[in-house]
Amino acid sequence: MSGKANSIKLFSFNTPQMRAFHLSWVAFFVCFFAWFACAPLMPVIKGEFHLSAGQIADINIAAVAITIIVRMLVGPLCDRFGPRKTYTGLLVLGAIPVLGLAAAQSYESFLLFRLGIGAIGASFVITQYHTSVMFAPKVVGTANAASAGWGNSGGGVAQALMPLLMGAVIMMGVNQAMGWRVALLVPGVMMLLTAVAYWKLTQDCPEGNFAELRAAGVAFESNNKGGWASFVDACRNYRAWLLFVTYGACFGIELFIHNTAATYYVDRFHLSLAQAGMAAGSFGLLALFARALGGFISDKMAARGDLNSRVTLLTVLMVGEGLGLLWFANAGSVNVAILAMLSFGLCTHMACGATYALVPFVNKKALGGVAGIVGAGGNAGAVLAGFVMKGTGNVNQTLMILGGAVLVSAICAIGVRFSSSTVETPAPAAA
Repeated sequence: MSGKANSIKLFSFNTPQMRAFHLSWVAFFVCFFAWFACAPLMPVIKGEFHLSAGQIADINIAAVAITIIVRMLVGPLCDRFGPRKTYTGLLVLGAIPVLGLAAAQSYESFLLFRLGIGAIGASFVITQYHTSVMFAPKVVGTANAASAGWGNSGGGVAQALMPLLMGAVIMMGVNQAMGWRVALLVPGVMMLLTAVAYWKLTQDCPEGNFAELRAAGVAFESNNKGGWASFVDACRNYRAWLLFVTYGACFGIELFIHNTAATYYVDRFHLSLAQAGMAAGSFGLLALFARALGGFISDKMAARGDLNSRVTLLTVLMVGEGLGLLWFANAGSVNVAILAMLSFGLCTHMACGATYALVPFVNKKALGGVAGIVGAGGNAGAVLAGFVMKGTGNVNQTLMILGGAVLVSAICAIGVRFSSSTVETPAPAAA
């Protein structure tokens, strides 16, 4: 652990730890931007393809469904091949369906590319893995939450920026049917450029790259079995599955709101596409500080108490999220709806940060497997929310059901509690 950073030097790019920190959140930002780039444009796309409510629900489910599988895969792949190779590969392969979406000519092809795009949501697991192996327990919660939070804000930026980008393209003389397609080329190109930067500027862990270290016979903390063995080891830990549920109740809700908020504000409160995008974008932009705040408070509470202080924080935040969702579901005006959305959104993002402040302590020998399982839980929650929405056909009713589900899932957070003999490993001073 001597190579792990014991502090976060935010404006530094000189150490491998801080390069991994900054490149991981930038890569995640780009992936999240690409993942939800088409969501604020759905009112336009809906008209072009003459989509029904059921087809839109299927598109939203497709956007998050495949991520469940890919997230479980990339965690063990990080253990085996290292986060540098895994992230670069995901960025390159993920750019293909992003660029393909702009060429879709039917509902079926659009659905297929949207399903493929869902794979880049697994970038979150790699981000959390990379910061977990680079930072010591004293600050790992803050590092994980900050990198993930700033990355998640890509969804909010996409909500606000994509309608403006499409508008700028149209002002240049391109018609609306082509305008949204040109706008969707931007995130695909961004992913390819980020892949090059990640490959050239990062390394797997403080000691170097996994392949070179293994070839040289150098011992390093992250030299786990990797692959299937890591996943099986993680599956045996019940805390990983409890956090699977809790993450589904916080990040799953976040994904659901990203996919539906813009259309909800247009349909319910009759906002323009740009206004709805700005309203929906404010939810995602909370991630700039809220998720990091959740991890930071978790670190501080653990320093003053014990590992279970992190569990208590997660439970409280999930209760706040559930109550806020019920408020949002019953909002009668756009101003109240935005206030309620920001209130429960704050708890949602903080709960995500508090969840991954616990992940590094569940099973340190199968970090990739645990990170993958918990991360997949977020998308499983989003898929279930999508099916609830498809079944009810009503956003308000869906939000009421989800609010109650989040309150019930807080019980799982309580179940994560560690025994009094389990303590956080102290970290010596490092980079």
